Amino acid sequence: MHLRSFTALTAMMLPVLLGTACSNDTSDNTSDIQEPVNETEEPADSLTPIITDLYTADPSAHVFEGKLYLYPSHDYESGIPEDDLGSHFDMKDYHVFSMDSVGGEITDHGVALSVEDVPWAERQMWAPDAAEKDGTYYLYFPAKDKEGIFHIGVASADNPAGPFTPRPEPIEGSYSIDPAVFKDTDGSYYMYFGGIWGGQLQRWSSGEYSGEDTYPAEDAPALSAKIVKLSDDMTSFAEAPRDVDLLDKAGNPIMVSDNDRRFFEAAWVHKYNDTYYFSYSTGDTHNIAYGMGDSPYGPFTYQGVILKPVLGWTNHHSIVEYNGKWYLFFHDSSLSGGQTHLRSVKVTELTYNEDGTIHTIDAMVKAEP
Repeated sequence: MHLRSFTALTAMMLPVLLGTACSNDTSDNTSDIQEPVNETEEPADSLTPIITDLYTADPSAHVFEGKLYLYPSHDYESGIPEDDLGSHFDMKDYHVFSMDSVGGEITDHGVALSVEDVPWAERQMWAPDAAEKDGTYYLYFPAKDKEGIFHIGVASADNPAGPFTPRPEPIEGSYSIDPAVFKDTDGSYYMYFGGIWGGQLQRWSSGEYSGEDTYPAEDAPALSAKIVKLSDDMTSFAEAPRDVDLLDKAGNPIMVSDNDRRFFEAAWVHKYNDTYYFSYSTGDTHNIAYGMGDSPYGPFTYQGVILKPVLGWTNHHSIVEYNGKWYLFFHDSSLSGGQTHLRSVKVTELTYNEDGTIHTIDAMVKAEP
């Protein structure tokens, strides 16, 4: 995050910070949660974390083999001080979870992939996603290489729980963070990716990596998420990544200065009634927003907010249909008492209006009917 975000962040988090003890545990514990900080009370009707034996975030949900599978990132207390680049989010492995029903028992299938298994990666295994094709399961993940540059890797397994075997190099032409893979009804697969600030998208403005941040002017179109069609082998790009066009209802690009609506990170695409929904995080304004379009490439017309800000700085989600209902998976920091880098996954039902727009959810209170 940029320093300018701290004013908004402080206003949002001050009640939490005043009433919450900070953890000083710097142990390298990647499997068990330390005693959560419970001094911050949740609203009585708020949602409950569905995974409580370790900290999880950025949940990508998919239906494989008739079950719901979750592919989250795995938070832990690294002891790294918080900074604008998210260095304190120093995740190093992934667990896969499954459930037969929403609200039912959740199975932790253990470590599916570790940074130590990935030859090209050094640190920060951030938000992943998964896909299936012809009986093979693919885990897509961002990580920083030995030079500190984010790329996107891919690993495969013969079952959705893994463990996954990574390819020795990242996907050629990949960069930045938050890969999300969408399978269209015609059998085509597309990857959406990108994140600004710590996600480094702004360092690829020229088409090649630069060690300096380069942002458009405040009155210019905002940086876009990227979309790329995947090759048949699911491990390479079939084309060069292109911008995801996000427009207002007048057909104009969302501008840099429009923090309430512009793309920041956490792209996700789903399809409902032949319409494509592009949803994403607005970052320093903490919304999950969305647009609607007629093609996986867009353009997507901004419609509104799916999920209002949650406890903690980040907001990251996925949307999936299961047994005839639609669900929003997301995270907040309630289990850790508001520590922004120790998050927990939650889920709530998602509903649509007759015109296809989505009801707004306020997870700090309840899901609006």
